Formats: sequence, C-alpha cells, structure tokens
Amino acid sequence: MSTPTLFTPVTIGEVTSKNRIMISPMCLYSAEDGVANDLHFVHLGKLAQGGAGIVMVEATAVTAQGRITHGDLGLWKDDQIAPLARIARFIRDNGAVPAIQLAHAGRKGSMQRPWYGNAALTQADIARGDKPWPVVGPSAIPVDNGYLIPHALDQRDLDNLREDFRAAARRALAAGFDIVELHFAHGYLLHQFLSPLSNFRNDAYGRDREGRMRFPLEVIEAVRAEWPAGKPLFVRVSAVDGVDGGITLEDTIAFAREAKARGVDMIDCSSGGLRGPATAARLPRGYGFQVPFAAAVRKEAGISSIAVGLILHPQQAEDIVAKGEADLVAIGREALFDPNWPLHAELELSGRSEGVFDAWPKQYGWWLERRESVLRGLQGPALPFRSQKGS
Repeated sequence: MSTPTLFTPVTIGEVTSKNRIMISPMCLYSAEDGVANDLHFVHLGKLAQGGAGIVMVEATAVTAQGRITHGDLGLWKDDQIAPLARIARFIRDNGAVPAIQLAHAGRKGSMQRPWYGNAALTQADIARGDKPWPVVGPSAIPVDNGYLIPHALDQRDLDNLREDFRAAARRALAAGFDIVELHFAHGYLLHQFLSPLSNFRNDAYGRDREGRMRFPLEVIEAVRAEWPAGKPLFVRVSAVDGVDGGITLEDTIAFAREAKARGVDMIDCSSGGLRGPATAARLPRGYGFQVPFAAAVRKEAGISSIAVGLILHPQQAEDIVAKGEADLVAIGREALFDPNWPLHAELELSGRSEGVFDAWPKQYGWWLERRESVLRGLQGPALPFRSQKGS
C-alpha cells in the first residue's frame, strides 16, 4: 500500500520534516514578561507527541512594545532563550521540527487578552495589572475607534526595528529552532506596512505597492542575513485583506516573488485581520477557504506554500498536498480539539491492519497495540477512525 502524500517526508533547505503537517502558531496569551512557562511546554510538547512534522511556537514579540497583549511570548532579551530552548529540545526529541514565529504587533499592540474582550484595554484590564503602553505603526492611524493612536515610525525607528528582528532571529537560533516564520499577517506591524488601508506614508516606505513592500522586505533581508542559509525561513501573509481597497491576491503574488528573491522558502497563506480580530475579514467561510490563496501563490510566484484555515479532515488535507495546491498544510484549532490529529489522520489514510500504532510515542503505542487485539474481537460501535475506514 502506497504512503499518502501527506505522510511523505519533505526537505526544505537542509531541514527535513517527516510529513507535510505543520502545527500553526497559536497564542496562549499566558506568558509573564515574555517568558515561556510550563503551560507553553506542555501545550507544544503535547502537539509534538501528536505526530506533526513541524510544530511552530506562537507569535513571539521581537520587542516588549511589539506584544499584542501582556501575555505574549518574547525574544527581545537573552533571559527568554532558555525556556524556549527546553521546548525546542522536546519538540525535536519527539520527532518534529521545532519552529518559531517572530512578530511585532504594531498598532494592534497593548490589547486585551482575548477572553477579556479581544479589543483595546479598558479600566477593568488596567485594574488586573495589564497597563497600556505606547504603540507604533507605519502611520498614525488607529485600528478603530477607541484604540490607541500609534506613533508613526521614523527612519531611526525603522532601523532599530530591523535590528530587533535580526536579534530575535539570533536568539531563536541559540534556542535551537530550525525554522523561523515572520508574521506579516492578521493586521500586525508588517501587514500594516503592506496594506494601503493602514499605510498612508508619503516617503519611500509608502505611496505605492513597491513602497509599501519596502520595509517588510528589508526585515526579510535582515533576518535572512542572520538565519543560517540551510535553515528555512517562512513568511505568513494575509493573502487578501477581505476589505474594500485592501491587499489583493495579485499584491500578495507580487510580494511573494520579491520575498523568494530574498531567500524566503515558503509563504504561509492566511487572510484578513487588518481591522479587529486576527482573522476578521468579509470572506465566505468554508472548509479550506484559504487553500486557493496558497495554490495561486505557489503557481504564480513559483514559491512553496502552506495552506491553512478550516482544514479539518484527513482526506481534505491529503487532497491539498496530493494535488499540488500547497506543500504543507497547517493545522491550528483542530489540533487544540484533537492534539493527536496527525496520528489519527495517518491511521485513517493508511488503512493499516498491522503496526497500527508504530508512529505513536512508544509509551502509548504499546498499550494501544494490545488494546487493538481486544477491540478486533468485540462487537459494537467502532472508534471514529475505524468507522471512517469502514472497518
């Protein structure tokens, strides 16, 4: 029986992932002073044990000012390296590639943790100890009414920010990560530069598409110069703003070509988020609704792509990579629902009857193999993956 495409290895630069499944970066908003804690360790370790080829740490701020909330992870100082190194080691020891997303929130910083409202900080948040800090952006235009007005970054600020991204990449390397992703999506700083709805500059960093791309491309150049040539560099984009007058797919394809020329290996194709929550956009939602963006970027820009967004079913994920619509699929909230989603997907797609649990952690697999022999002799409802296989 042939191996499903989803479970064939893929090599990016000098790094090989055992399969085509990546766990998306998902913020827990639970750090203190940017430092990872046991919750981050257990969360990411559990996902590594679940069978994904790549496990990516959540948006990690390159400056304290660049956090979305007080609970964001950071890599703006050396004290933050060791707890992340512990996580990277565990991910690698469990067969996955450790990856990390570097980010700056820009004008969407100094916000509430989402379970308190996911909007601008209020007096109730301040009473809890989450005090606001000044935010920055390409232009002095707030996210919406009631949000902080950002300071428009000047040339010295931009020069410093490029170095902040470079320094964070250096710390990510010291922590043992093999892949870095730069966050250019969901309304955060580098997305703000790319979108005509948030970038109203009249200098070399604005005016037209070429100008709006200039600073994000400079950040790529700075990080690529710091990040070893054999280690992959990804960029997550909002392929479209989903708002009238915003970024179009054609804009993103043009940007992806320029990013590839500067050493980016893969474009991670999300959408929306410029105004409001991370994925807010007037886009029709359905299973795999963002896959066409990944397919178009892959075809038109000639760069590998990652599909993300309501990819819930194993056969759906298999079809995406088997048809060449994307090189990887990124599983996010479905992995929160089922941390073993990759292992369950392999069971469903492989149709194995022997060695069913070979890919599972040995501490679990030997138990489950023994239970399997018992289950085969029982009558009654099958487990979900068995019913999907028709067994």
